Amino acid sequence: MPRVFKVGSYWVYFWANESGPLEPIHVHICMGAPQAGATKVWITQAGKCYLCNNNSRIPSTTLNNIMKVIEARSQEIIDKWVAFFCQVRFYC
Repeated sequence: MPRVFKVGSYWVYFWANESGPLEPIHVHICMGAPQAGATKVWITQAGKCYLCNNNSRIPSTTLNNIMKVIEARSQEIIDKWVAFFCQVRFYC
């Protein structure tokens, strides 16, 4: 799974086996190695985050801090998404 970056012990990554059609741009977050069904965060066109689910059960304070980092680095995420998937759509 393509790792976008790490925040402490949490991975922020893309799931390479996205089913077709490709979902809007999002990242998954989990502690340690990537796993199916991890926390999912949509990236909006304005570079903001929208929590889809917290399946990894990341504590809310930690998740909020990670989401702030994701927002601050949203353009980097978008660029890496386009480089990996060759297209991009936004949730909103």
